[in-house]
Amino acid sequence: MKDIILKAENISKQYRLGQVGTGTMAHDLNRWWHQVRGKEDPYLKIGDTNDRSTKGTSDYVWALQNINFEVERGEILGIIGKNGAGKSTLLKILSRVTAPTTGSIKFGGRVASLLEVGTGFNGEMTGRENIYLNGAILGMTKKEIKSKIDEIIEFSGCERYIDTPVKRYSSGMYVRLAFAVAAFLEPEILIVDEVLAVGDAEFQKKAIGKMKDISNQGGRTVLFVSHNMAAVKQLCTRGIVLENGKVVFEGGITEAVDSYINSNQIFESIWNKLTPNNSIAYFTHASIINSENKYVQVVSNRKQCFLKLKVVVEAKVFDGTFAFEIVNQMDQSIFVSHDFDMSDSIREAGCFEILIPLPKFLRAGNYFVNLGSNIRGFTTLEYFPNVLGFEYIDELYGGQTQSRPGTVFIPLKWEINKI
Repeated sequence: MKDIILKAENISKQYRLGQVGTGTMAHDLNRWWHQVRGKEDPYLKIGDTNDRSTKGTSDYVWALQNINFEVERGEILGIIGKNGAGKSTLLKILSRVTAPTTGSIKFGGRVASLLEVGTGFNGEMTGRENIYLNGAILGMTKKEIKSKIDEIIEFSGCERYIDTPVKRYSSGMYVRLAFAVAAFLEPEILIVDEVLAVGDAEFQKKAIGKMKDISNQGGRTVLFVSHNMAAVKQLCTRGIVLENGKVVFEGGITEAVDSYINSNQIFESIWNKLTPNNSIAYFTHASIINSENKYVQVVSNRKQCFLKLKVVVEAKVFDGTFAFEIVNQMDQSIFVSHDFDMSDSIREAGCFEILIPLPKFLRAGNYFVNLGSNIRGFTTLEYFPNVLGFEYIDELYGGQTQSRPGTVFIPLKWEINKI
């Protein structure tokens, strides 16, 4: 039998644009008049979908519409979607920061939330005092907090500054301490928004490990929101995908991430930069082409394709480098290539066209190209993420969408002799 610790039923949230409150007195009176007559709220039938990229026709917008899901005890649920999809609104409702317009939520335990850096902290109080304050807010007794305070301070890495007012903390120290309080005071449900992005790599690794521990060993539930799909895949067991305030997918975390990525995939096979960012050296063009000089969006390991770059160097003597990076759909770096890898790198003023064969060691999947240039050892001149994209297909493996296991594929020569 399922042990459901959180259940959201028909959650919707409506906002009125351009207003400080939820509406006007006339609207409130209209709502009241319908309510005393036993009628439905008339403003529930109007309002635009939560699409931030289009101009609406109504003053009302549905940030969330008919959200339904269940979370089992000990589960780590990933909530993913584009900016403006409704993730933060949903977490605020789950954290009781705001109330839903319609629907209800049933909780089976105490909830702790990390929605913004330093949420609930008093800047004038020390880190130690804020631990006791946040613990009290979470419903912990002073004895319970005292038994955990040494572990909290050690995990946060802020021991030297624990008796300093937190207004003097950096944003990274803020989030370290806030996460440690929420995690070690053992709520039944821990809600974590994008705040971990503030921490450094070491802390993110510790935080993900701690969330796994409190789920696996403590039987506690975690709701995790992040744009880092690698972290979501590593941590979560199940996911829901939000789009324009609605749930468009719910299922296993791998399928949820794939659904989100594929629905937002936009491939560009050509990029032009008209205005230089500096007067030393800059990119003017990038494209992916085949051997017939035609732009392509699909690259196969059976046919050679190329990255074509055009760059301009204005400095008479150029002691810098141009580079490109290929990243996967999780934004993980696959490899980086520089012009100084070759003996004939660019060292003088002029306009240059560069043709680079794309590697054939990739696994099947979607990839993106980042461009960058710098003065070696000193200054970044330009950096452009995700300027190009392409789908890589592994035709040697017997199917365009299939791929062999592993991080990369390197064809090796097998010498076979019959004996």
